Amino acid sequence: MLLLVGLGNPGPEYAKHRHNIGFMAVDEIVRRHSFQPFRRRFLGLAAEGEIAGVRVLALKPQTFMNDSGRSVEAARAFYKLEPGDVVVFHDEIDLIAGKVRAKHGGGHAGHNGLRSVHEHIGPDYRRVRLGVGHPGDRNKVTGHVLRPFAKADAEWLQVLIASLAAHAALLVKGDDQAYMSKVALDVKPHQPKREAPKTADTQTDKPADKPATDKPGGA
Repeated sequence: MLLLVGLGNPGPEYAKHRHNIGFMAVDEIVRRHSFQPFRRRFLGLAAEGEIAGVRVLALKPQTFMNDSGRSVEAARAFYKLEPGDVVVFHDEIDLIAGKVRAKHGGGHAGHNGLRSVHEHIGPDYRRVRLGVGHPGDRNKVTGHVLRPFAKADAEWLQVLIASLAAHAALLVKGDDQAYMSKVALDVKPHQPKREAPKTADTQTDKPADKPATDKPGGA
């Protein structure tokens, strides 16, 4: 069995925040793979299903971000899973928007949701890091993640979430490299492209465009 966890904050007021991209990913996996409806379990919302012949429990902790580990541990302990059977989807400010990286183990890099998971099950779980970009100033990080995605993000975000669910079988089988590659191929064509520099015999060149407390949230 595999436990797929999406990190986020509960409540409609946080639903579209960058910090809730983990919830978005898990919601789409549940929908795409026809899981049973979510129901309240393990201090969260849980839905059971199957992907590529593997039994999967999808979990959205309802404890607020900085206490997510309690919900994850409750589900892990109930099913007697190893930390390596847990996959956590979460926002990542150190990746450009739309970039995805899957990894096994490692630090929490100051992410309070991951910090809480570390405290309850240790660091040896799998995670899928979902890039939401960095505001450019560390003092603005909390405001950045606790704010809805911009309208300009809608296209790549929709493609990303759909791709994460469409290729979930690769993740379930443990082929993280293939999973990242498939998602990258889906998302890349939808990322904005810079205009090619104009040559000397064309028109004059123009400058290129340059692209809270932890309850709720916390970066």
